Amino acid sequence: MDRALSEKPTAEKVPQSGAAGVVLNGHYLPPPADKDGKQWVRTSALILKPVSDLYELWRDVEKASLWQEQIVEVRATGPKTSHWVMLTGDDPDKSIEWDSEVLNDEPGKRIAWNSIGGDSDNAGEVIFETAPGGRGTVVTVLQEFHMSKLASAWETLTGRNPKQAIIENLRHFKALAETGEIPRTQGQPHGPRGTSGKTKKSLYGETIATPPGGQRIAS
Repeated sequence: MDRALSEKPTAEKVPQSGAAGVVLNGHYLPPPADKDGKQWVRTSALILKPVSDLYELWRDVEKASLWQEQIVEVRATGPKTSHWVMLTGDDPDKSIEWDSEVLNDEPGKRIAWNSIGGDSDNAGEVIFETAPGGRGTVVTVLQEFHMSKLASAWETLTGRNPKQAIIENLRHFKALAETGEIPRTQGQPHGPRGTSGKTKKSLYGETIATPPGGQRIAS
């Protein structure tokens, strides 16, 4: 796909500054096209919290399991390094693991990272920019996946397209930052969904467990 799933014709304008892609006429240009086993995704969210609060929440890597899907453990192994464990399905005994390193850390502005070994080859950055009028913060995530042999099996392993996973994770981050909890939809009653509904359920990974959010903090 030439455009990330977050590219929408009705998307709000984003700030002129920022490193998560090239900006033209107030809008980010599409991220690089998927090719050579690489997949790119960029997504943004307006979060009604100050830049400093959001930077601190994201930079605390051991809290990533509170808002990132299927991440069961993140352990800081150094000032800029961490070890990640991610479930690959419903079986708690099946997981992939990798190490990550922060490459660029600009407090209150930007964090860039890259995997440095393990089952996942990924890199990315997050930009924090005060929203126009000072009402909240625009958070923009640009991430690249290059899974080598695992690339074609990603959806089988994790149950969801990696691009959609990043979009959902930013939604979870927004909810946790603004309210201290993440809305849970599993088990809610609804009527028959038909073929279209079942397809969407599979496509968007609705069977994936919602991250614990503030529930783990309170426990």
